[in-house]
Amino acid sequence: MFDGAVLPQGPRRLQPAVGKSPDGRLWFVSDTVLQVIDPSRLRRNRIPPPVYVEDVRADGKDYSPSARVGLPPHSRDVEISYAGLSFTTPQKVRFRYRLDGRDGEWQDAGTRRQVFYSDLPPGQYRFHVMASNNDGVWNEAGATLDFSIAAAYYQTAWFRSGVVVAMLALVWALYQFRVRQLAHEFNVRLEERVNERTRIARDLHDTLLQSFHGVMFRLQGAANVLPERPLEAKQRLETALEQGTHAIREGRDAVQGLRASTTVTNDVAVALSTLGEELAATQTNDAYTGAPRLDVAIEGTPRDLRPIVRDDIYRIGSEALRNAFRHARARRIEVEIRYEDRRFQLRVRDDGRGIDGAALDAERIKHFGVGGMRERSELIGGQLEVWSEAGMGTEVALTIPAAAVYATPHARRGFWPFAG
Repeated sequence: MFDGAVLPQGPRRLQPAVGKSPDGRLWFVSDTVLQVIDPSRLRRNRIPPPVYVEDVRADGKDYSPSARVGLPPHSRDVEISYAGLSFTTPQKVRFRYRLDGRDGEWQDAGTRRQVFYSDLPPGQYRFHVMASNNDGVWNEAGATLDFSIAAAYYQTAWFRSGVVVAMLALVWALYQFRVRQLAHEFNVRLEERVNERTRIARDLHDTLLQSFHGVMFRLQGAANVLPERPLEAKQRLETALEQGTHAIREGRDAVQGLRASTTVTNDVAVALSTLGEELAATQTNDAYTGAPRLDVAIEGTPRDLRPIVRDDIYRIGSEALRNAFRHARARRIEVEIRYEDRRFQLRVRDDGRGIDGAALDAERIKHFGVGGMRERSELIGGQLEVWSEAGMGTEVALTIPAAAVYATPHARRGFWPFAG
């Protein structure tokens, strides 16, 4: 297009349109133009065109390429304009470029005089560009442009190092928290075992050992009067036998209190019902005939209880049931279990002979186990109330806050007027 003769357009009126003269020149003719080319006078352009970077533009803002260009953070669209100076045939100047850190090899741009980059990461860059003239002679030196894109605060090395340090610190803190949590759980379990052993030792000392000491004293008294007063010795032996039977019963109760039942782990109501059936089947009270009637009632929706608290609830209820079956001489025993949003309640009532108020306050009736039930209720964060009057029956009420007894928290009710 930019070399040689301009050929005629449309139908040719002059024939021939091209000719060669005796001196070797070529002639081209049309209706309006006469052209001649002398092949012996053709010249090759051996001068490489100088190359310049004219402009740098980033996100619509121009920067001077005279010095090192520093672009702000988040510079996305970078445009670099360049030019190659050749006046022989400027339209045939070709370019190729390379951006260190981005382009692996030279990129052929053809005659295009701009290059575009998008989403360049922060860092230092050097742009190279070279040009060739109309005869393909390249300017190997070309031109260069150094520019940089600043990093945002979250793209800097110190920020990334800080994030790594923070993550390591968080992992270390979580590890320490977990270690302390495990240590706390271990200490809680250890404290529970110590408290349980203390309770066992206290129960054995207050019941079984004291009873056997009494048996030994009565046997010794019977041995002392046996030769002279055989009737009195026989009476003392019978009393010792009754006291020994009572000691064996207390020992059996202590063993049952230590035994973990699979029924207990499932449902407190079922466990207490099962215990009541066992106590009714073994009822041997001679003062009246027939075992008392046991009724178990559940109010509210049953919920899962914390295992440790659940076991203590069962032991408190079982102690109250044993007292009702063996000492109250009741005709009817009621067990009421309430599952409420704010608390859990267990009540054991009977219509038996009751306990004298003065004796109950002074806790002189050790085999009733009221002191042990109070201690258990305090350990699990509950409150135990015992009401009894002589001839009026007995009622044992255990109340525990919901946060201390329920395994899973209950959804709070809405406080808006139309909340369901």
